Amino acid sequence: MALDPERRRQLHVMKLTSLVGECLDGEIEKVIGTNEGAVATLSGAQVAVLAEERHERALGGAIASAVRSSATEVHMFASESTGVLARRARLFSCPIKVWELGNGSVAPAAPSQSATQIPVPEVPELVSILQDSGLDVVAEHGIIVGEVAGLEIARIVSDNNGDRIEVGVGAHDREAFTLLHGDLPTADAIEQVAAAVRPHRMPAAEPHPLNRLGAERWLRSQLVAQPERVGAAELEPAPPPVPRTNLKEAVPAVALGRLVEGTDVVVVCAVGIDLDLIPFAADARLFLNPQAALMLVVPERDAHSILYEVAELLIDRASVVPVDDGWREWITS
Repeated sequence: MALDPERRRQLHVMKLTSLVGECLDGEIEKVIGTNEGAVATLSGAQVAVLAEERHERALGGAIASAVRSSATEVHMFASESTGVLARRARLFSCPIKVWELGNGSVAPAAPSQSATQIPVPEVPELVSILQDSGLDVVAEHGIIVGEVAGLEIARIVSDNNGDRIEVGVGAHDREAFTLLHGDLPTADAIEQVAAAVRPHRMPAAEPHPLNRLGAERWLRSQLVAQPERVGAAELEPAPPPVPRTNLKEAVPAVALGRLVEGTDVVVVCAVGIDLDLIPFAADARLFLNPQAALMLVVPERDAHSILYEVAELLIDRASVVPVDDGWREWITS
């Protein structure tokens, strides 16, 4: 039986209060429970945060809490993804300590290494089918997908049954499409799904779930087609620092390329206010090209002051670049 939300928040407060008393010197001045954990401000200009959900995306919110309360030291408690959190914490100039929660134990977390680039399967014939169908081919962490304006509608699957293209928007849709239309030639299947998706991923499209899904990847596809919008000479899709777990989760979209003046650049796109955008983007640069410039691209309405303030705390500089809120209306050739 699921806990009542208010009771869940109370338990988060109790847990963080106990952890602060056990591990830290400061006295709690204020503590607030949330659905995803708890946040406490402490004496000595400290902030303590408990992450109970979406652990690897929790660091940005912790740093934002420190900025808002004028704290200079952050303590983060989590039971999962602590290596990723500790790695990202090292990219900031302010003291951030990540604590790993085990079975009845608490210990400082060791930073993990960045992910290893996974080679994609050598399947040129299948890639050609995606390209000939007018899809954008994107490879991330060893997986090749075909997208329409940033939305995946086909994926190359390699397993014990061989190499093949599965068609559909997400895993469940691919399974359903196979059951219903398994005898349809692959190119025809792709065209059928693409024809259903394209009208919703075009300028002036009416609001629809298909144009809300993967908005950050749609923005990336617009910038890949028109890199001059952000002062780049060329951009191409690049993998995130940690693989996406599912198509529905909003995860910033990454691109790699070159600015007009010749500087290498990592561009990270988000739509909506994403407090974890800065740590995620800094980790993406570390993963792809630590020497590159880092550009955080968001629609103007999402360029909240907190993004600029958190970005200022990075050891290596990053720039927040707002783009027109009407980016969906940009015409691409």
